[in-house]
Amino acid sequence: MSTLVGKTALVTGSSRGIGRAVAERLGREGARVAVHYRRDEAAAKDTVSAVEAAGGSAFAIQAELGVPNDAQTLWDAFDGHADTLDILVNNVGLEPGEFGIAATTPDGFDDVFATNVKAPFFVTQHALGRMRDGGRIVNISSTLTSHASAQPEYVTYAMAKSGLEILTSALAKQLGQRGITVNTVAPGLVETEPTKAKLFNEEARQFAASLVALGRLGQPEDVASAVAFLVSPDGGWVTGQYLDTSGGMLL
Repeated sequence: MSTLVGKTALVTGSSRGIGRAVAERLGREGARVAVHYRRDEAAAKDTVSAVEAAGGSAFAIQAELGVPNDAQTLWDAFDGHADTLDILVNNVGLEPGEFGIAATTPDGFDDVFATNVKAPFFVTQHALGRMRDGGRIVNISSTLTSHASAQPEYVTYAMAKSGLEILTSALAKQLGQRGITVNTVAPGLVETEPTKAKLFNEEARQFAASLVALGRLGQPEDVASAVAFLVSPDGGWVTGQYLDTSGGMLL
């Protein structure tokens, strides 16, 4: 059953990885999906084609996030294709290029916060005037906000992603009267291309999987399923929540 027929969704950073899986899933559920990309137009078009091949509808929009006027650029592109919004998934993220407090520079710190906190904040701000009552907002965080001591070198990333969780709580309260739900989804280790590059051999991969209660690494589709529930009619009574989608990592 297609639960999102007649809905329009925007998924930031959806040309690959978790964002692509979310875009494809929402498309299969009947939503018309705006596939946002930063630079890789070919990957975004491939995601659009995948959504359409599965019977859905999608269009690609480009905007660099984490730079001045990023939200306005994004929504100008969106407005060229659609005039209302029902679902916003703030998925785009930037991992640090510098690890640990000693190595982090002010510019590196600012880049991480600009992409992971400032961009979703103002993308959401601009979205609210376009979003219909009863809409859905999902912020993609990370279980590192709960387990920062497991990977302290990711301190700036964990700090930034924790800001999304505060945004979720505040907006859930503020937007409740409009019937708009706001939730956080927090993946653990997910087998995307960046993760595969880090787990460069089978031994490392098996060790990482051993940290997960369900005994395997997550797949982008696992996270997409959680998002699909939250934006569906069945998720309409869930707001202001943090949903761990790590398969029970570091329990």
